[in-house]
Amino acid sequence: MNHGFSRAAGVFCLSAAFFSATAVADDDWHYGLSVYGWLPDISGTTTFPNGGGGDFTVPIGSILDNLSFTFQGTFDARKGQWGLFSDVIYMDLSKKGKAINEGTIGETDLPHDVTAHVGFGMTSWIWTTAGYYRMIDQPGKTFDFLGGVRYMDVSQSLNWNLSGDVGQIPLPGREGNAKVGATYWDFVVGMRGRLAFGQDNSWFIPYYLDIGTGDSDVTWQAMGGIGYSFKWGDLVAAWRYLDYDLPSDKLLGDMDFGGPVIGAVFRW
Repeated sequence: MNHGFSRAAGVFCLSAAFFSATAVADDDWHYGLSVYGWLPDISGTTTFPNGGGGDFTVPIGSILDNLSFTFQGTFDARKGQWGLFSDVIYMDLSKKGKAINEGTIGETDLPHDVTAHVGFGMTSWIWTTAGYYRMIDQPGKTFDFLGGVRYMDVSQSLNWNLSGDVGQIPLPGREGNAKVGATYWDFVVGMRGRLAFGQDNSWFIPYYLDIGTGDSDVTWQAMGGIGYSFKWGDLVAAWRYLDYDLPSDKLLGDMDFGGPVIGAVFRW
């Protein structure tokens, strides 16, 4: 079962992996850097072992309603038809003192008259590095084929204190804390590019798609939107989605990130 949470937080990101695939017909080195904000929803599942040997699970959406901080940086370099980009995402999520009335302890549902005061923390690194080959390089159209690796490191912590008629809930489950964490390496392949239209090809549609596997069962990422080109660079609005289908025998379950992106692109 997946649990989601929404948050509205300011995001400062540096990226070029998704928006800098413009056409340049020469063999010089070309670089790209974008500044944009990504405001995704996050959903996932987690099972925490408690001090009594049972499990403590709480819907993530009931604990977190905002993203505390995130930073994303991507650098893109290309010479001729060959290029390389590296994208790093850091996320720090926390919400302390949240009162909830749903969840389980030791596989026992919380009674309706029990309130759990919960503090949840999560940090994650997601790093995608890939080389690419520009198969189409025209003023109104570009298309890249890419292949590389994606790394994810996730650490989650949970502390809780129950108040009310605990009833049959095991005594060690009344209060405690737990931590889980995992790292995943996956190989990914994909494509990216842009399609221009309008007067002087000023408007364009950027797109990105990759899929991979390795330590995870499947991971995939997609982006699509619309942009406008100026002499100094581009303005882009898009939707970005990242999904992880993780092995069922792990404490960390499936995770996905999806939400709008708006940014400015700079190239040299």
